Formats: sequence, C-alpha cells, structure tokens
Amino acid sequence: MAIVTVRYWAAAKEAAGVAEEKVSAQTLADALAAGLSAVRRRVGARLAQERAERLRLVLSRSSFLIDGDPAGTRPPESVTLPDGCVIEVLPPFAGG
Repeated sequence: MAIVTVRYWAAAKEAAGVAEEKVSAQTLADALAAGLSAVRRRVGARLAQERAERLRLVLSRSSFLIDGDPAGTRPPESVTLPDGCVIEVLPPFAGG
C-alpha cells in the first residue's frame, strides 16, 4: 500500500477537523475511507458519527486532484495511487 497525503480544503477541512493527514491506501476510495476512519478516531464517540457523516457528504460533492491532476469522473476505486502522492480534496466553492 502507498502512503499518501490527503489535503482538505474549505468545508472538507472543517468536516475532517484537520488540514491534512497521511493515510495508507491503494486507491482513491481507500484514501477517502481512511479519512473517514481517522475522523472517527479523532473525535469522541458521541461526535464521531455526526462528523463522519458530514465529511462523507462533503466528499460526495468534492473534486479530487492527485499530484495536481484531476481524478475526473472515474470511480474512486479505479484510481490507483502512487506512493507519496498528494490528494487535494476540493469541495464546491461559491462564486466564480
């Protein structure tokens, strides 16, 4: 498995509770699941489900860059990750 950095921006950063984290993942789907698991570990049990659900909602609406290249509309489980890559989680932004 690759060790990758996930960087959260705007609403994703707020929902995740951190700006970035390192996770072990083979695919983009693995990395996103690892981020959700990390949220559950960071917050107390009372808040874990609410926070994870908020992050899940943000992720479902987000775009992803992997080392600066858009992941596009490919299913996250089909996007393989190289070791050391950086995933940028970009939620929709207001304005133009």
